[in-house]
Amino acid sequence: MGISTDVSSRADLDVVLRRFYTAAFADPLIGPFFTEIAGTDLDVHLPRITDFWERALFRTADYRRNAFAPHAALYSVRPLTAEHFGRWVQLWHATVDGLHRGPNADRAKAQGERIALAVLRRLGGKDVSTAGEGPGFVPLAAVELRAAA
Repeated sequence: MGISTDVSSRADLDVVLRRFYTAAFADPLIGPFFTEIAGTDLDVHLPRITDFWERALFRTADYRRNAFAPHAALYSVRPLTAEHFGRWVQLWHATVDGLHRGPNADRAKAQGERIALAVLRRLGGKDVSTAGEGPGFVPLAAVELRAAA
């Protein structure tokens, strides 16, 4: 698999998601949500999240879980902010871009942005701020502007 190939299979998604979660778990801003608060076991989480993305991109998986519930549970322990979701988007884009190019890769990145905004708004209310601060932060406000264009 080279960088010029598109995301085209569950196997491709598995590689993308393993790389993404390795980076996310190690990230000082969002890593604690996975490692300390949720105690996420990647071997358990990966098949579920791969089903989610396989359904989102290819409509071939049967994903029937509530994707919002884990985020709500985390939020009840420690609020997730635009900064957290911005970092998630930043890592997601970097991971996808580091492995793939093509329409499915572009759709995966756009879908990730939509999910980040939707979950943030559902957690914090429709008027929640999408601005943020911090080193390396990708403001979700910029994602909003791109989506509106």
